[in-house]
Amino acid sequence: MAKIKSVYVCQACGGLSAKWQGQCPNCEAWNSMEETVEDKPSTNRFQSLAKAAPKQKLSVIEAEDLPRISTGVDEFDRVLGGGLVTGGVALIGGDPGIGKSTLLLQALAAMSARGDSVLYISGEESGAQIALRAKRLGIQAPDLEVLAEIQLEKLLATIESARPTVVVVDSIQTVYSEALSSAPGSVAQVKECAAQLTRLAKTTGVCMIMVGHVTKEGNLAGPRVLEHIVDTVLYFEGDTHSSFRLVRAFKNRFGAVNELGVFAMTDKGLKGVANPSALFLSQHDQIVPGSCVLVTQEGSRPLLVEIQALVDAAHVPNPRRLALGLEQHRLAMLLAVLHRHAGIACFDQDVFLNAVGGVKITEPAADLAVLLAIQSSMKNKALPKNLIVFGEVGLAGEIRPCPRGQERLKEAAKLGFKQAIVPKANAPKTNIPGLTIFAVDRIDQAIQAARNLE
Repeated sequence: MAKIKSVYVCQACGGLSAKWQGQCPNCEAWNSMEETVEDKPSTNRFQSLAKAAPKQKLSVIEAEDLPRISTGVDEFDRVLGGGLVTGGVALIGGDPGIGKSTLLLQALAAMSARGDSVLYISGEESGAQIALRAKRLGIQAPDLEVLAEIQLEKLLATIESARPTVVVVDSIQTVYSEALSSAPGSVAQVKECAAQLTRLAKTTGVCMIMVGHVTKEGNLAGPRVLEHIVDTVLYFEGDTHSSFRLVRAFKNRFGAVNELGVFAMTDKGLKGVANPSALFLSQHDQIVPGSCVLVTQEGSRPLLVEIQALVDAAHVPNPRRLALGLEQHRLAMLLAVLHRHAGIACFDQDVFLNAVGGVKITEPAADLAVLLAIQSSMKNKALPKNLIVFGEVGLAGEIRPCPRGQERLKEAAKLGFKQAIVPKANAPKTNIPGLTIFAVDRIDQAIQAARNLE
C-alpha cells in the first residue's frame, strides 16, 4: 500500500509546501499553512471535457449579444449589468448574516413566479430551514425547487438531468468531490468544485450563482483563485448593525465593474432603494462645521455622499489619522498638499474622516471634498448647506478633472443643490438651471471660493 503523503497548503493563495512554515513563501501571509493529504487524481479525469476545436479567424466569428435573464430584483440586475447571462457564472461574497442567501432566495422566487426553472442548492441549511425562512419573509414560490446536498457528483448529475435556467450553490465551501480526499472547504476542494460547476454551466447554458465565504480580512476564502474562474464577482458591503446593504461588482465580463446596488433590510427581506443619495446625506437641523457633500460616481450612477471631518488638537506626540470609508494613505498625502500649497498645517492635529452611510469611496474625485471638510472643521466654520464638491487633487496642488462631470452636476441640481465647486475642466459649456458653478484649478483657489461662500 502506498504511503499517504501530506503537504501544507496556504489558505490565502493556494501555494504548496513540503513542510510547515510560519509564513507562506509565495504570498508571505502569516499562519496560513494548513496540512492536507496530497491528492493524485487520475490523469484522464478531464479527457471528456477537453474537446478539440478548430482555430478560426476573428473576422469570421459572428459576435452576438448575449441574452439577459432578469432576476426580478431591479438593483440586483443593475449590479449584474442588466441581468444574468446564459451560461454565465457569478460569485457573491460577504460577511455572515449580511443577506446573501436572503437576496438569492428572493431572486429565485421572483424568477420561478415568472415561469423560469430554478434550483436552489443548499449545503448549509436543510429544506425545512429554507422553507421556514421563506415563510418568515413572506415568499410564495410553489415552483421553486430546493436540493440539500454537498456531494459534487450528485449535484452535477441533478443539474445535467433537470437543466434548470438558474442554479444557486450556497455555499461553494461546503461542496466536496469524491475524486479528492481533502476535507470540504480546503483549497483543492474549492478549486475543483468551482471548476467543475463552471464547465457544466458553459456546456449546458445554465446560469450559475455561487456563494462564497469571506475571511476576517474581507477577502473571498479558499483562495481568491475563484475570482479568476467565474465571470462575475459581487461583494456585499455595509455594517451588519445598519439596515442598509450595498452590493458592488468587482469583476464583470458582461457589464460594467464598480456598479453599485443599494438595498434596505426589512422584515420582508431586502428591498431596492430607488434614491440612494438620500441614505448617504445625514439630516442636520442646521449646518455644522466639518461637513461637505461629495458627488461620487459608482459605475453608471452618480451618488451624493456626505464627507465628515473632525480636526482636534493632538494630545500625543504622534497625531492620529483615521479614515472610515476612505483610503488611509491618501489622507496623509492630502494633508501634506494642504500644508504645502494652501498654508494650512495639521501636523499637531488629530484628523478623523468618515463617509456617512457606511459607503466605501475609492475614486480620487473625493480629494477636494475631503480637504474642504478638513478646512471647515479646523476653522470651525460651516460650508453652505446647498454646496456640492468634487475634484482630484494632485501633489502639485492642481485640481484635476473627473469623469462624467456633467452627470454629477445634473444629479446635484436634481436633488436641490444650488452651488458647486468643481475642476475648471469640468465646468459645463451651458448653464445648468438652478446651479451656480465655481470652477477652480488650484487648491488655494478652491479654499478661497469656499470661504467666500461661508
